[in-house]
Amino acid sequence: MSGFEVGVAMFGAVLVMLVLRVPVAAAMLIAGACGYAGVTGWGPLLATLKTLTFSRFSSYTLSIIPLFLLMGEFASRGGLNIALYRAARALLGHRRGGLAMATIGACAAFGALCGSSIATAATMSKVAGPEMRRHGYSGALTTGTLAGGGTLGILIPPSVILVIYAIYTELSIGVLFVAAILPGALAVAGYLAVIAIYARVAPGAAPRAERRDWPTRWREMRAAWPAAAVFLLVVGGIYGGWFSPTEAAAIGAVAVGALAVVLGGMRLDGLRDAILGTARTTAFIFLILLGAELFSAALALTRMPAELSARVAALDMAPLAVIALVLCVYLVLGCVMESLAMVLLTLPVVTPMILALDLGMSGPAALVWFGILVLIAVEVGMISPPFGLNLFVINALMRDVPMTQTYLGVAGFCLSDVLRLGLIVAFPGLALWLTGLS
Repeated sequence: MSGFEVGVAMFGAVLVMLVLRVPVAAAMLIAGACGYAGVTGWGPLLATLKTLTFSRFSSYTLSIIPLFLLMGEFASRGGLNIALYRAARALLGHRRGGLAMATIGACAAFGALCGSSIATAATMSKVAGPEMRRHGYSGALTTGTLAGGGTLGILIPPSVILVIYAIYTELSIGVLFVAAILPGALAVAGYLAVIAIYARVAPGAAPRAERRDWPTRWREMRAAWPAAAVFLLVVGGIYGGWFSPTEAAAIGAVAVGALAVVLGGMRLDGLRDAILGTARTTAFIFLILLGAELFSAALALTRMPAELSARVAALDMAPLAVIALVLCVYLVLGCVMESLAMVLLTLPVVTPMILALDLGMSGPAALVWFGILVLIAVEVGMISPPFGLNLFVINALMRDVPMTQTYLGVAGFCLSDVLRLGLIVAFPGLALWLTGLS
């Protein structure tokens, strides 16, 4: 077999193993090991394995991942999600569809502390789901809003997937966080528009809640402002150059932990559970990173990514047409794969291809722009019927709503995501303007 054929076989083998429910990390390790040995032999593979783990995990930059995960654990266990939802509900709940809009706002705010789509969806489902159902919201709108709002956890910075994308592509984490701010705001605006249209078309599915007086509104907003202050401190500090992303993650973790103790009543048991939860998630992510590192090294030896890039560059296709085709592949894969695994599996192949295209921008700018596009495509995959992961998380927590209604409710949010994806493809400045790379 040629190197290109070995690379294609490796990629196909991973997909087959995932279909057979082999864990993602194991699938990439097995395919990477077999491909590496197939090209160089078993001796060089064993020599590589001897140093691969240390060389990958000795990076100081990786410490940002457990720190942001710990910040999310503290936010969840300290009840900050409840405070954020109550503040949004006090401001918007009296409008038609207001509770759903409040849920989107709370998901965006909690996502800024959490950085995980599934965690945001699951946490807000426990808080906002029963409240919306109690006020007479339809099952479709309730679960669709929760599923769509959950995806804001991986788009609103800080985002774990953006951190890993930055590490892999050797880009600045801070630049990617800044690049995600405007697309994240567009996502929130698009979701609010979907809810407003839904409430107008089917008013019975989105009744008004009782209006809160201004003293109550101010009280609820005062309870939520510390969480907003932490987000501004972390992202503003990175943007302003006051501290590095890793330092920002440490400051955010300490600040949210203090808020969880002082305001949320978190005690020793909660602290222990938060640390253990962070350790489990970090181990899961790092094991996938190890598998992706070996898989990427084996692909590089086959020269499949470089050859594929050359073939794509030689095609008589406009660069934006190639980008659209790649994003379509991400949308399809996102329906059946976990987002982190999908990104790590495809980056070794896709990144050289993007750099080979004449996109009219510098290489770093192209990678930042493409990173935001990938993040949105992953986000769409998380809620795309029939296999979007967030849909199953929401359905498991909202058992009184049939899955068919969830599919119906999420359709408008998927359409909003696709429109936003097309908008950023057509106007890269939406992702690059704040970074100064446009």
